[in-house]
Amino acid sequence: MNTERIAIVGGSGLTWLDTLEVEQQKVIVTPYGDPSAPLTFGQFGKLPVVFLPRHGPGHTIPPHAVNYRANIWALHNVGVKKVISVASVGGITMEPGILCIPDQIIDYTWGREHTYVEPGHSPVKHVDFTEPYCDELRQTLIAAGLSASVRMKKDGCYGATQGPRLESAAEIQRMHRDGCDLVGMTGMPEAALARELGLCFAHLSLVVNWAAGLGKGAITMQEIQTNLDQSIAAVKKLIMAIEP
Repeated sequence: MNTERIAIVGGSGLTWLDTLEVEQQKVIVTPYGDPSAPLTFGQFGKLPVVFLPRHGPGHTIPPHAVNYRANIWALHNVGVKKVISVASVGGITMEPGILCIPDQIIDYTWGREHTYVEPGHSPVKHVDFTEPYCDELRQTLIAAGLSASVRMKKDGCYGATQGPRLESAAEIQRMHRDGCDLVGMTGMPEAALARELGLCFAHLSLVVNWAAGLGKGAITMQEIQTNLDQSIAAVKKLIMAIEP
């Protein structure tokens, strides 16, 4: 990889990179409204990055209300070519504590602004989404994960749900039948918007709980937070291992 800046979009548990050497912050004005936060430019280990917390600096923006169009457009506007999207997810076929680099996605969300194509204002654009993630960036993450010796799954299918509530056991059973390995709330339309703008985009998913009906009893926030704290350390270790 070359030394161009890589964007890191942080999700739950990653509202800041605590060892990031900050160079500057920029407030970006977009045609689609305000991004979740100013863009932070800096150095994370050997990696030059642009950091953006998806849910805002104080984690106040719920998944269905994130301005995905503004976030992705802002990153594209400052010249970013590669985007690593970090998100905590529930495991359907994967146990808590594992990091996953998914290779497929199914969209169960609704009502979100999911495209830059504006009826009557821009030409209709159909993008190929057969392989929703950039394989070059996926392989970079996989190589970094192996180098960092973190618990990792090299592929999987991410099911994106509406949130902010968690899913029912029956919904998870349906998603399992559909072929989903993970369930999260922010995977779409982020991936599709990045594809529309020609960005190389990949997900780094951290499994922080068993999905509904697959664990012992109800899902608790204490359980999620405990696993999240452990997994975030592995995420940072993996990112630090990326070769610029």
